[in-house]
Amino acid sequence: MDRLEIRDLEYFVAIGEELHFGRAAERLGIAQPPLSRAISRIERRMKVRLLERTSRRVELTPAGVILLEEGRGVLQSLDAAVLRARRAAEPGPVVLAVYPGAASQFLARLVRAAEMPELTLKFTRDTPAAVQDGTADAALVCLSTDDVAGFETISLTRERSMALVPRDHHLAAAAAVPAAALRREPGFEEYPPASLDEIVDRVAAGLLVTVVGDSIAARLPPAVVGVTVTDLPPSDLALVWPAPVRRPELHMLARAAKTLADEPAARQT
Repeated sequence: MDRLEIRDLEYFVAIGEELHFGRAAERLGIAQPPLSRAISRIERRMKVRLLERTSRRVELTPAGVILLEEGRGVLQSLDAAVLRARRAAEPGPVVLAVYPGAASQFLARLVRAAEMPELTLKFTRDTPAAVQDGTADAALVCLSTDDVAGFETISLTRERSMALVPRDHHLAAAAAVPAAALRREPGFEEYPPASLDEIVDRVAAGLLVTVVGDSIAARLPPAVVGVTVTDLPPSDLALVWPAPVRRPELHMLARAAKTLADEPAARQT
């Protein structure tokens, strides 16, 4: 079987996502007839039907669903490879992807210990994806929930789960609280899409109840109370980066992380 070209995948992903030849052609910046011919050519080359077409609709066949999913991944991997190649050719600041509110004390110590003035933090809810797509050089991840296959990994520290509630909240005086009770609270969000400062501000205003790592306890303002969550497992945090490492700055960051992780304070977090 002839190998598909990148343009073939771009065409098919566009029609697979739009399910409309006119919209897909407009998105690609081409006319509709060449797109239709390209899809037919792909089907002939693969010897499978990818689309069911009628005058009113376009639907993916089971084979089309697979090619759409896999094709997206190929295009994303290619984009990430280009980004990483550019970063290697023209090194800029090392970008570290971090989860808002996770291991904030350890992160502050890592930034100081790495002695990298141009270290840039990228706050995101999916830190491994930021490394995979090339927008970050390394990431802090949770080993119990994040997929770290294919990454170099250094285990760093462990955090316990802590609920954040307003000081006048009925749970604020509790010694501990189960996760199920939190999920019943009005305004509860498990993963609010916001920075740590925004999360704390929303909790203080009575607009949010959520769960974070207990390392931020020292940073809480008087209007916010942290309460231990009894039945959520601790989070084991790690630093990950793609292998092999070719940037000297990443070696510096990894060495600093390993030094801090070996300190008793990190193991007791």
